[in-house]
Formats: sequence, C-alpha cells, structure tokens
Amino acid sequence: MRFFIAGLLALLVMGCSEPDIQFQIPTQNWDDTVIEVQSRPTPVRPGMNEFLVIATLERGKPVHNLVVSLRGSESLSWQQAIQDGHSGVYRKAVNIPESSSSLYVRLRKKRSDEQHELVFDLRPRDKAEK
Repeated sequence: MRFFIAGLLALLVMGCSEPDIQFQIPTQNWDDTVIEVQSRPTPVRPGMNEFLVIATLERGKPVHNLVVSLRGSESLSWQQAIQDGHSGVYRKAVNIPESSSSLYVRLRKKRSDEQHELVFDLRPRDKAEK
C-alpha cells in the first residue's frame, strides 16, 4: 500500500510540473497580439502533429477574430485551423516533413485584408541557452 501511494504521489508531481523548456516553442508577437504554439506530441516528430495556436492580447484577453492557417513546410499548402469557441485557441493537425524544422502560421483578421505570417522554430533549444 505504501508503494502504491508513493507511486501515485510521484505521478501527481510529474503531471503538475512544467514541461521541459528545451521543447517549448518560443512565443511571437503580431502588433499587440501574443501568439503561442503548443504541439501534440512534444517534441514535434516528422509526420502528423497537432498544433494549438493560442492568441491573446498582451493583457491576457483572448483574440477570437482571426483566421489561422498552418503548414509544415513552404512547399505544402495552407491548412485552416479550427477555432475553439471564443477562447483564442485554434487547432489543427498538419504534416511536418522530415526535412522541415519550422511551422508556418498565417494570421488574418476576420473581415479584413490585414494578415501576417510567422515562422516558429520546432527544433529543441540547446540546453546551453537556458
């Protein structure tokens, strides 16, 4: 029984801890919008990966008036992400070719021609950068 409780406690601590910083994708800004990208699985592997694009204002308010498109290489076509309610979260699974180390994100404001492209580096950061 003691081992069961110790194992359960260890799982809880691991589940609540922060992810390894070397696998976090750095955030980027477009005007006053902060764009964060998370991947499933982490780290990103060649093949299909799900990406969450989280758009918030610098003050933390969700930005829900965007059309977000993703692609795993400059040679692939854009794939429009699905908006997850009005939470500022957009999700899409895209193919990441073995030769690619970047995710391309195109943001366009709804009912506007204003758009911007961002490139997120998917390679793990060197531990020396911490």
